[in-house]
Amino acid sequence: MRIVIQRVTQATVSVDSKIIGQISKGLMVLVGIETADTEEDSEWLSKKICNLRIFDDEEGVMNKSLMDVDGNILAISQFTLHAKTKKGNRPSYILAAKPDISVPLYENFVACLEKESGKKVETGEFGAEMQVSLVNDGPVTIVMDTKNKE
Repeated sequence: MRIVIQRVTQATVSVDSKIIGQISKGLMVLVGIETADTEEDSEWLSKKICNLRIFDDEEGVMNKSLMDVDGNILAISQFTLHAKTKKGNRPSYILAAKPDISVPLYENFVACLEKESGKKVETGEFGAEMQVSLVNDGPVTIVMDTKNKE
């Protein structure tokens, strides 16, 4: 699984001009799933996301986690995170998992985030054309891939 985490003061996701997910302070997480990913990857990432110390403490040092600041999560599926751009100008998405694999893993990932955070996780609509709006706080943006756990 490959994710992009953005620390936000607010974020929304819309489909057909209707907001379907929104959060205030917290993390917006773009999620790309490939065929080789497992539920173990979901569990590992959810723990990392909820405990990453990327929120400012009283001295302005990134020393607090999502849990420490009572933040929220907006998780959005994004197969384009697995784009291969080595050859030509048209990205290849050959590594991105097909829906029969990615939908259950995405749902599992959201469930793991909810269990770890103790809160409902806002989501986009899997496979839909979505418009995402956010205010990146910092800016703080972190990329993680379960292929690089070690």
